[in-house]
Amino acid sequence: MTDNEALYSDNWGSATIEEVKMLQGPILIVGVSGFIGAKLFFSIRRIRDDVYACSRNPMNNWRLINVNTPNIMNCDITDYDELKVLINSIKPMTVFNLAAYGAYSRQTDAEKIHMTNYNGTLNLLRALSETGCRAFVHAGTSSEYGLNCAGPDENGELIPNSNYAVSKASAGYIIKYYGRILNFPCVNLRLYSVYGPWEEKDRLIPNLISNGLAGRYPNFVDKSISRDFVYIDDCNGAMVKAALTICRTNPGISVNIASGIKTTLGDAAKIAKKLFGIAEEPSFGTMTNRKWDLSEWFGNPALAEKLMGWKSSTSFEEGLRLNAEWEKNAADVLKYVSVPKIEKKISAVVACYRDNLSIPVMHERLTAAFRTTGYDYEIIFVNDGSPADDEKVIRVLCEKDTHVIGISHSRNFGSQSAFVSGMEVASGDAVVLMDGDGQDPPELIPEFVKKWEEGFDIVYGQRIKREAPFYMQFFYKLFYRIFRKLSDINVPVDAGDFSLIDKRAVSHILKFTEKDIFLRGLRAWVGFKQVGVPYVRPERLFGKSTNNFGKNVWWAKKGIFSFSMKPLYYIQGLGIAIFFVTIALIIFYLFYYLMNPYKASQGIMTLVMLILGLGSIQLISLSIIGDYIGKITEEVKNRPKFIRDRIIYNGKAYEDEENIIKIIGNIKRGL
Repeated sequence: MTDNEALYSDNWGSATIEEVKMLQGPILIVGVSGFIGAKLFFSIRRIRDDVYACSRNPMNNWRLINVNTPNIMNCDITDYDELKVLINSIKPMTVFNLAAYGAYSRQTDAEKIHMTNYNGTLNLLRALSETGCRAFVHAGTSSEYGLNCAGPDENGELIPNSNYAVSKASAGYIIKYYGRILNFPCVNLRLYSVYGPWEEKDRLIPNLISNGLAGRYPNFVDKSISRDFVYIDDCNGAMVKAALTICRTNPGISVNIASGIKTTLGDAAKIAKKLFGIAEEPSFGTMTNRKWDLSEWFGNPALAEKLMGWKSSTSFEEGLRLNAEWEKNAADVLKYVSVPKIEKKISAVVACYRDNLSIPVMHERLTAAFRTTGYDYEIIFVNDGSPADDEKVIRVLCEKDTHVIGISHSRNFGSQSAFVSGMEVASGDAVVLMDGDGQDPPELIPEFVKKWEEGFDIVYGQRIKREAPFYMQFFYKLFYRIFRKLSDINVPVDAGDFSLIDKRAVSHILKFTEKDIFLRGLRAWVGFKQVGVPYVRPERLFGKSTNNFGKNVWWAKKGIFSFSMKPLYYIQGLGIAIFFVTIALIIFYLFYYLMNPYKASQGIMTLVMLILGLGSIQLISLSIIGDYIGKITEEVKNRPKFIRDRIIYNGKAYEDEENIIKIIGNIKRGL
């Protein structure tokens, strides 16, 4: 799997290993992106080769990024046709269903909760009924008991108190129907508080361990809140036993997988104090109790021992110690892991050209900035044909961090095309555009996000000052004011490309077919609710700017000729004015000649000046008209804005056009 095999080890004994060998294959684990499913896959894969796994977008999951195997596949179990194709291709005999949605406070979409937990389970049972299956083990939850949570046995009343609990209880009933009525070999294991390696960092136990290793306590809710903790290897061992026993002997049954021990947060704090040598005392009540937090939450494991011969063998203290050892070994893997508090996603599109030294720094700063927002995120580095090692640096980041996507263009097409290329790939609810040289500070993104949360669709950075020579500062400010005066729309002054754009506005910008684009103008043109955030623009992190005075003049012309017809109007007005001046001069010289015929013939310099002056005006006018004609020519050619050479996604490079289109589609759909 990787060089660090300790990350994928377990504490299964020889008996469990022999039981895994007895499972009828092929084996399919559904929901491998979750920590229980991933750990089960890692453990079984160490023993046998015919284990397969699937999930929605598995290879964009931090647990799986370093696992190189074709046996992990993408599948959405709520799509029956897609699921059926997968089942028919593998024809699994043993299936473990760990797919779930809604277990975390950030997962609040009721439709998605019921679709995944109930419809997904139903789809699996339907598809497997057609191909045949020897064992189907479904991961239920103690939440099915809801308010009846104080040591209930399996016949206890279910009083679910959340959409998640209702959906999982409903899945338990469909399993009961398939098992008892249709005699399908399926069971529902009601898992209590499973913990262990690969768990999300924002959960209680990983939080307790990471703080404990640093010699402190995390924030706690009320100390009387309790859990029935089950170490993950014990839980997965129960799944193996269930596949070999009750799936055949008691199809349709629900069984508690619990330790039977009530552990309060106060108890957990005492054990952590002993294990990690924490000097301070815990502070309870510093977090608000969640609506599902209960003080009498523990299970009755008697039936599991009776029917399966299973009981929890790892004490909470031992499990905490094992988990802490794993955390130490996994430090490099966990470095870039972030758990969003909000389901929405923000995409950063970073245009890169000769920024190989800046890219790692920008990645670190962007990661830190996004983690403060609470949103999920992705960072899309667009290598716009850089002659430096930009692509190599981006590829390394893609291999380490699932949040990073790399795009390489076939040549340098310019930053505007790079931004559009990234926006076409971005899957976020908002897109942040920025340069890769560090002149657009990532630390400003949380301010952008706050304005976005207030209802602004477009938030742009407004440069109140820049670290540049005085004359360049003067010319930049002069350009924006001339541009605003000439533009047909209200363009904000001192606002570059650095901005946050809501996906609604992004979708409209991407519909524009023009080839020679000027994004800061298009951003103003699309309208919506906009606001600026002032900041001081620093110098590049490394090297010198690729812009020079001539290129800045080209940029100015690009903006003006893209968003204003006024230069043509001014030429027309100047022509009319000169026409009337010429008529006036003709009349003047006619009278002058009639009155002074000899003196009138001496004005040769006047004629020369008029010819030169009018000639220069004509040349300037023709050049302006030529710029407009040039833009028309570019649009008529209808060449693409850019050509992608490759996309780097989950550490893999995709080069041919068909694969690039497919990968972009997967990214956009979150697959």
